[in-house]
Amino acid sequence: MLKAKILFVGPCESGKTVLANFLTESSDITEYNPTQGVRILEFENPHVASNAKGTGCEFELWDCGGDPKFESCWPALMKDSHGVVIVFNADLPSHLKEIEMWYSCFVQQQLLQDTQCLLIAHHKPGSGSDKGSPSLSPPLNKLKLVHSNLEDDPEEIRSEFLKYLKSVVSAVSERRDREEMSIIT
Repeated sequence: MLKAKILFVGPCESGKTVLANFLTESSDITEYNPTQGVRILEFENPHVASNAKGTGCEFELWDCGGDPKFESCWPALMKDSHGVVIVFNADLPSHLKEIEMWYSCFVQQQLLQDTQCLLIAHHKPGSGSDKGSPSLSPPLNKLKLVHSNLEDDPEEIRSEFLKYLKSVVSAVSERRDREEMSIIT
């Protein structure tokens, strides 16, 4: 069975933990409590298969603390990851600048494909859901950007996340197939 490791990264107070809990159907957290280091959530999704035979997939969602004081842990968190979801608060202009650094560290340094990265503009309850696209500089403007608003349209982010999981599994399966072929030939 294929096991895929997905990192949830981004600035402090962007909503990573709330989204991670929602998307993995874990417990609800009502009060803000900064993630210290990392939380690992394991889950399966019956709608994602790793091959034509319908073999299921297991996922590890690594909810990474956004505080720069954890930067020394980042190389360990990144090791063997298959995908990166960058979550930011679309209502804070400072987050737009910060996500460039997250992309550089977690996506570019790992040589992940853009299909293995997802940007989530998270709208907190009561913030109003301005779905206007934030102005993203290259290379961020090439990435898939989805808006999440768990109050107004929770199923939209769930379906977008499912599409993202399928693209990650596809990339991982292709890479594994290439590695197997290189061993054979």
